[in-house]
Amino acid sequence: MKIKEIMVKSVLSRSRIYGVSYAINPYVGCAHGCVYCYARFMKRYTGHEKDRWGEFVDIKINAPTVLAKETKKARPGPILISSVTDAYQFLEKKYEITRRILEVLTRRNFPILILTKSSLVIRDIDLLKKFEHCEVGFTIITLDDTVREKFEPKASPIKERLEALWELHQEGILTYGFIGPLLPYLSDETIEDLIVKLKEVGCSSIMVDRLNIKYGNWKSIKETLQKNYPKLLKKYEEVLFSRSDYFEKLRHKIINIAKKYGIDVDFCY
Repeated sequence: MKIKEIMVKSVLSRSRIYGVSYAINPYVGCAHGCVYCYARFMKRYTGHEKDRWGEFVDIKINAPTVLAKETKKARPGPILISSVTDAYQFLEKKYEITRRILEVLTRRNFPILILTKSSLVIRDIDLLKKFEHCEVGFTIITLDDTVREKFEPKASPIKERLEALWELHQEGILTYGFIGPLLPYLSDETIEDLIVKLKEVGCSSIMVDRLNIKYGNWKSIKETLQKNYPKLLKKYEEVLFSRSDYFEKLRHKIINIAKKYGIDVDFCY
């Protein structure tokens, strides 16, 4: 893992994501090393073109100080933490960049949304409770931790994520589940049980996205399938590179499951 401390000139970025005004990414790169991640497109802008995604992280060491200046001038609006990294990857335990960013944001009380795969977020419950509007989501693509180990090798185990969601809910913090990307013939194996579990741990809603082939992630997905699920490789190629209705059928299945258990669901596709 290549770890480098860097100085930045800006932290608060305008966002094109619906319902979000800004995005804050405390780190460049992500140590979770998720096979399907298409945030790897960031490599072309950050001088990491030759580095393998998941094997480098730059620490924005002065981010809290820069943000304190930016928020004095910025018009209040919802902030997503974070869009192209995980703000609670294991390096956050040492550097506490995200925690100090939250401390800055509490002074202006910007609405915040957090999406993570790390149970480390519960460390900051004391700060999260200070916001008038705070929503924390966890990405969970399956209940099968064996699949998680193959596709999200350095992210928190599924059990830890569900326990963190429950603890956040118990503390009165709004939570949601993000089921994405849907992995063909893997995510759907546990999809109903996963939706039930997300409701049980207090999620008010779920968001769902399909597997998208972007910015070179097919290479790592294909390698993972060849090594661990060789029989699925041809099926993936059919789903992803032909006129398949696989994801549309799965969409309707999820809608019906969500109605059955009374939980709101929205889709990114």
